[in-house]
Amino acid sequence: MPTNLRSWLFTPATRPERFAKAASVASDVLILDLEDSVALSDKDRARSIALQTLNAASDGPARVIRVNAFGTRTGLADLTAILESKATPDLLLLPKVESPVQLQILDRLLTEAGASTALVALIESARGVDAAHESLLAAPRLRAVMLGAADLAADYGCDGRAPNLLIARARLISAAARACVDAIDSPWFDLHDDAGFQRDVEQAVEMGFVGKAAIHPRQVATINSAFTPTVEQVEHARSVLAVNAAGVGLLDGAMIDEAVARKARRVLAAAGLSTSPEGAHHG
Repeated sequence: MPTNLRSWLFTPATRPERFAKAASVASDVLILDLEDSVALSDKDRARSIALQTLNAASDGPARVIRVNAFGTRTGLADLTAILESKATPDLLLLPKVESPVQLQILDRLLTEAGASTALVALIESARGVDAAHESLLAAPRLRAVMLGAADLAADYGCDGRAPNLLIARARLISAAARACVDAIDSPWFDLHDDAGFQRDVEQAVEMGFVGKAAIHPRQVATINSAFTPTVEQVEHARSVLAVNAAGVGLLDGAMIDEAVARKARRVLAAAGLSTSPEGAHHG
């Protein structure tokens, strides 16, 4: 599984011909969706295809299954099938997370099954946002949290670009930072507004998200580029850590302290590079 999970490409589990596309566009994560993109009459077939895909060896993107909501009949069928499968996904995306209990139970079930699968919480309601600080601390195997902006906007009764969604994004990033898990931004849904998509991706980077969901393969390259530090950012981060290793000092007239060094370490980690002073200094 890739170390840095920048791009998360959603694909209906009923469309296996699209799975190879995720690897061809270098998506870090392929999400086999059993929920929103699959009709109720197709749930069983989607589940079967997803499990067949897991059983096929793959060196490509991290494989994720988005199950149906916890507590629904289809959701329970999804979880039972996954827990009984010989092969399990790298990550399990649980939608509509609104309480710590949901993640605690799923964490326990995966542990009992001996699965190494990590969890991703999809938060997409006002109740979910309010409970995020507790929920994200509930499961030791939680790797990331993803924002579901479309459902959240419907819950708030607001437009998808309204300021209150920015507040929800900020609250989710705060909860993720406290729990030491990755924060993944919601997808951009307007495939005809490339400029809006570019701005949205840049804003996600600025806010502190470490990755973003995609609904189309052509969005992946933009996401990967935005969440990959530039050569200049990497060199600056290395210089910061070299100065910090010698004690508090100045770099280009700016004070370097531990807070600045922490940000530099995040840059190097996002680039897949060593964050030690020696590695930062020597490359």
